Amino acid sequence: MLKNLASAIFLTERDAEGEENAPKIKGRIVTTLHKAKEVRSLVEKTITIAKKALIKQEAAAEFATSAERQSEAWKTWRKSDKWQKWAAAMAPVVNARRRCIQLLGDKQAVRLLFSTVAPRFKDREGGYTRVLRLAKPRLGDAGIRGILEFTGVRDRKVMKSQKPAFDEAAS
Repeated sequence: MLKNLASAIFLTERDAEGEENAPKIKGRIVTTLHKAKEVRSLVEKTITIAKKALIKQEAAAEFATSAERQSEAWKTWRKSDKWQKWAAAMAPVVNARRRCIQLLGDKQAVRLLFSTVAPRFKDREGGYTRVLRLAKPRLGDAGIRGILEFTGVRDRKVMKSQKPAFDEAAS
């Protein structure tokens, strides 16, 4: 159940226009408060794993080739020492992807995690999600509802007002 909720919050980031079950707001799911608090740690753990893998993926990019697959340039790169270095540098990235697939259980959610969510939180140290309590209980069993959402998109920013400028001549 936790895997499904964690995957669901990542799947809300996809472009789902035209689908019948498209998310209303990207990066937000509504569930019970207790489930949201429980799944929060799993979501934050997978984002941290993906962030660490992105750093290693950028380091491996220096050994990569831009040649098209199965072309002559690609085949020579594949036989060269650069491919060995690239494969060794990409091994932790592949391991991180497999670990996230194991934690989430959804390949599409992991693709979205590595392509859109993790780069967004590249400079953030932690606190990738927030849990909000909804005032209106769930219809039927009156369960406490809550929202689990990514931070950084709909953050409230405290604006400081400027000090009023008084005329110095009036004093």
